[in-house]
Amino acid sequence: MKVSKQGLLGFSAACLAVAGIAASPLGGTEAIAKPLANIKEQTLLAQNQKALTIVFPSRSDSTDLQTKANAVAAFLSKELGMPVKAQIGDDTAAVEALRANRADVAFLSSRPALKAESLANAKLYLAEVRDNYSGKYTYNSIFVVPKNSPLKTGTDAKKTLGQLKGKKMAFTSPTSGSGFIFPVSQLVKAGFVPNKDRLDGFFGQVSYGGNYSKALQAVLRGQAEVAAVSEYALFSPYITAEEKNQLRILYKIPGVPAHGIAIDDDVAAPMREKIINAMLKLNQPKNNQLLRSLYNSTELVRVDHNRHLAPVRNALKLVGMEP
Repeated sequence: MKVSKQGLLGFSAACLAVAGIAASPLGGTEAIAKPLANIKEQTLLAQNQKALTIVFPSRSDSTDLQTKANAVAAFLSKELGMPVKAQIGDDTAAVEALRANRADVAFLSSRPALKAESLANAKLYLAEVRDNYSGKYTYNSIFVVPKNSPLKTGTDAKKTLGQLKGKKMAFTSPTSGSGFIFPVSQLVKAGFVPNKDRLDGFFGQVSYGGNYSKALQAVLRGQAEVAAVSEYALFSPYITAEEKNQLRILYKIPGVPAHGIAIDDDVAAPMREKIINAMLKLNQPKNNQLLRSLYNSTELVRVDHNRHLAPVRNALKLVGMEP
């Protein structure tokens, strides 16, 4: 967060006089009335926020993202009364920007949000809602097979996933939440594998598509017998309606946390609340197309960081991965 040096120096002098901060023998200062100083400092930081930088990660289902992000930034700039800059980068770049204080806000998926918490003490305050999410701001990770596959769809994990022994498996990528972490955690819970490193002992073949579309294409082309993806990957732009009709869901894992919006801890609480309220105005009918154009989200909702991300924390522990 960019803060006026002059404002901070003036405020520090005021704190020394008013809050009773004493000089230390080592040349530093010692806070006597720290709670009061902290409250005043947060207010000052909020008042001296001169600009805002938001990172919008590139995603395969979003085109011309810079133009769309610029439009959202212009809307937020008007609401907040300050310049708002939109930057495009992947999740890794977004987390690094938060860590290095080059960004104040970032749209992040669940695992990068945990990384942002670890490296930058940033937290998720809003989650995205989509029409094709089963749980409003959570969605399903799914195992997908050809429509004519002899494997039987079911809800019992042990019975249904047990059919996959010796099969050719296509995961999305080794870092994907719904395309790897949640599916493997379900296999661990069912007792088929001990962790992510022992998949070859269960499957006949393991491959990684690199993205949802390619993992599904592996099944459509007969290169794999099953794929793991997000439920929304069964829709355009990932595959066509005709291709979807050639597939069916074998097993569903609910509760995958939706992507959301993280705010760095350097942003003072009053300013953070202003940012959240401004973003929630994107839910209003007159502004909603700005939000929908980004990542096909229909709404933003407030979430508790720890509660929302608890499922991915647990899944990571099961598969033996760090955030």
